[in-house]
Amino acid sequence: MSLRYALLALLRVGPLSGYDLQKQFAESVGHVWHAPDSQIYPELRKMADEGLIEPEEQTRGERGTRRMYHVTDAGEQAFLAWMDSPLDYQRVRDPAHLKAAYLESATPEAARSFLRAHIAHYEELLDQWEGELRRIAARDNPMLVRRLAVTPPEERDRTVAYKRFAYEGLVERARVEIEWGRSGLALVDTLDH
Repeated sequence: MSLRYALLALLRVGPLSGYDLQKQFAESVGHVWHAPDSQIYPELRKMADEGLIEPEEQTRGERGTRRMYHVTDAGEQAFLAWMDSPLDYQRVRDPAHLKAAYLESATPEAARSFLRAHIAHYEELLDQWEGELRRIAARDNPMLVRRLAVTPPEERDRTVAYKRFAYEGLVERARVEIEWGRSGLALVDTLDH
């Protein structure tokens, strides 16, 4: 269900076509909620059927059309109700930590390879998320620019602060995972002597 609220968050800033929505999703909300294109379009249809968004066909060129999605009053109310409700935490599905619990069954080199890949994955995410923090500080993240354009001036610093807060959490998570991977490498070396 969180996918619909991620989509509503983007559409509350202003109408977007499905293509633009996918692009904005990947550049912003996608950092905290992954959804492939194959999930986005069916969810948009469901949301339209439920009256949360309204699609509008627009002419594009001589023969083309595109569908622009607008948040309805019901969609706005659903989003605000979600924001005011407690979060329903899901059970953890973490394949990396599951695998780590059984590394005794792997060769030391396979264990090292797994841990190096884990570190590399989170180093890449760390770089990406630190880049987003720099873009937030510079206020040149495209979605943030759109968001601030429809935010009253007296609320803009608050909006930026919460965006920064979210990405600071992601940065810290990446750092913890990198450290965890490094300690795993040290453990493999200790046990494989």
